[in-house]
Amino acid sequence: MKKILQLAELFGVSTDYLLKDDMENTELTVPETIDSERDDTTVRVSMEEASRFLEYNERAASPISLGVMLCIISSVPLLVLLGLAQAEKLPFSEYVGTLLGIIIILIMVACAVTIFIYVGAKGAPFKYLDEQNIDTDYGISGMAKEARARYEGVHTRSIVIGVVLCIVSAIPLFFIMITGYTSAKMGGALVIYGVAALLTLIGIGVKILVKTSMIQNGYNKLLEEGDYTRLNKKASKWDGIYWAIAVAIYLAWSFITMEWQTTWIVWPIAGVVFAAYKEIIRMIIKTKA
Repeated sequence: MKKILQLAELFGVSTDYLLKDDMENTELTVPETIDSERDDTTVRVSMEEASRFLEYNERAASPISLGVMLCIISSVPLLVLLGLAQAEKLPFSEYVGTLLGIIIILIMVACAVTIFIYVGAKGAPFKYLDEQNIDTDYGISGMAKEARARYEGVHTRSIVIGVVLCIVSAIPLFFIMITGYTSAKMGGALVIYGVAALLTLIGIGVKILVKTSMIQNGYNKLLEEGDYTRLNKKASKWDGIYWAIAVAIYLAWSFITMEWQTTWIVWPIAGVVFAAYKEIIRMIIKTKA
């Protein structure tokens, strides 16, 4: 069957043409150019390779999503300490509390980076699925579509839960502001706690979204669908640079101003700008093509 599929693709005919005996009125025409999207960089993926990738991808989704959550909530301990300092309930000075909070941030981010590096190293053999055009063996597309269909219900529920958590994350902060606390001491502390609760809920929501998206995207990679079409692969070459700049802006602004309760706004802004950035890159690639 593998050979038949390759011959059908080579000569630009259906498999029926090659398999049926009675084709009296059909002429064989060989196209001058084979599929324009195929080139020398196309990589063949075997069923064994596809199965190993899906197994790795499902295992990697949990630690990667945990690492993302750690990055988002890393400033929560610092905010809690600042709130306690504002309410004058720290057993030590505010300066010591701030230093302790920064140390916790660095530890949590270091743990997240360790996770990313370790899991990334395990997935290095499958990196080509993100960047190169692929050609799958017979049966892989059907297997991936079937597995994706089975996971669709879980994926939909996870998306709903993750998005709802991100939306309602602002409720504690809004409630505190609406109640109208006027005490400079207690009111300021409560606002800081509200921001900490907001970041915690966002972190949990994003963890759920990242995990389910990774699993879903594993199927899309093998099918070259969604964010992994051949056009999107070309448009994703500079994504790492974009997010590296976003992280640099967030950390620089946060450490220079120490306004951690405000600097989180970098992430929703970066997400919105990223969507526009991707569309611009796709338009440029289409224009050049």
